[in-house]
Amino acid sequence: MEGSVVLVTGAGSGIGRAAAGLFAERGAAVVAADRSESGAGTVAAITAAGGRAFFVQADVSVEKEVENMVAAAVDTYGALDAAFNNAGIAPPVAPIERLSSESWELSEAVNLRGVWLCMKHELAVMARQGHGSIVNTSSVAGLVGNPGGGAAYSAFKHGVVGLTRSAAAEHGRHGIRVNAIAPGLTRTGMLRHLEQHEHLDAEGAAAATPLGRVAQPREVAEAAYWLASPRSSFVTGHVLAVDGGETCV
Repeated sequence: MEGSVVLVTGAGSGIGRAAAGLFAERGAAVVAADRSESGAGTVAAITAAGGRAFFVQADVSVEKEVENMVAAAVDTYGALDAAFNNAGIAPPVAPIERLSSESWELSEAVNLRGVWLCMKHELAVMARQGHGSIVNTSSVAGLVGNPGGGAAYSAFKHGVVGLTRSAAAEHGRHGIRVNAIAPGLTRTGMLRHLEQHEHLDAEGAAAATPLGRVAQPREVAEAAYWLASPRSSFVTGHVLAVDGGETCV
């Protein structure tokens, strides 16, 4: 992706930070977006390694901030060739009958509405260009049910799959590909939060999968890179599970 312009949301940590670094390492100019200033640390690491990147602070659940984020990418680099819509928040963990409206609405705002808003403004730019590639972050919870208190997260990650496939069908003839990744357990800050506050036994759960371990962010980022890049030029509307085989058993 030498010379491409790539926008990465949720770039301040975890999979987003790994992806931003990977895109830059392979020659892309990166727009690293995050709602916290942690994204500036990602940019500092990229530029220290000789890459090109700048930071935009944006909350993907707020349309004006998303609009400004996409505009900043185009104003700075002149185009938007690819986007990795990765920003998300830890799911509220509660049985459906005890899940509060506030928790539901907060999770929906970032994990589903945020992806829609990003695609809305990215697709507008890419349609004018006549090319582009978008990768959204869903989850294994977007492919199967998520019992034990994860219904809300599962609902919104299923929604990301539906958005991805619909956008792919609408925009393929405009030269735009839209795909998604569905990560399994990955060693990120979100996973640490679930381990510490929701008593998730991540290592125990991972041991039951075919590969028997938790993923590292770079492993997931490699899948997003492949889908965003011309190497996957005949792939659109696809959801790639990056889950150590969790969904095949």
